[in-house]
Amino acid sequence: MTETVAYEDAVDLLDADHKAVKKLFINFNALCEDNAPADQKQPIAQRICQELTVHAQIEEEIFYPQVREAIGDDALMDDALEEHNEAKQMIAKIQAMDASDEGYDAMVKALGTLIDHHVLNEREQIFLQARNAPLDLRGMVPELFARKKQLQAEAKPAASPRKKREAA
Repeated sequence: MTETVAYEDAVDLLDADHKAVKKLFINFNALCEDNAPADQKQPIAQRICQELTVHAQIEEEIFYPQVREAIGDDALMDDALEEHNEAKQMIAKIQAMDASDEGYDAMVKALGTLIDHHVLNEREQIFLQARNAPLDLRGMVPELFARKKQLQAEAKPAASPRKKREAA
């Protein structure tokens, strides 16, 4: 049975990811404001990291190469990849930290600021140019969606060994 994908085009799918992650950042910030314990904040931060990692990978593997070829703006696409690299470095730091560590909340919030900036750049530049370029944005959706689901499935078991180590 084929799964129905409810996205108009690739930009719609990627922007839906942006909106979902923004909600997670809002939830994380609300927990920080309420002085919630680390064990309540950590699962949200880890989900943010996982969602961003998957999102960046599908953009880098599928969306960005096709957009780069269609619009011919290497500087714009290189900047987007540099922002991805900055985010990946921050994600690695967050994942290496314990949620009770000093600076954890600040690091997650800084990631949120970086992502807000990146999303604004994508929406105002990359997405607009992609929509005006000779690209099959609708045709990209099944490949993006399938790869996203595959990466999400692969990421789930990766969380289990860490929990086992912590329980030991």
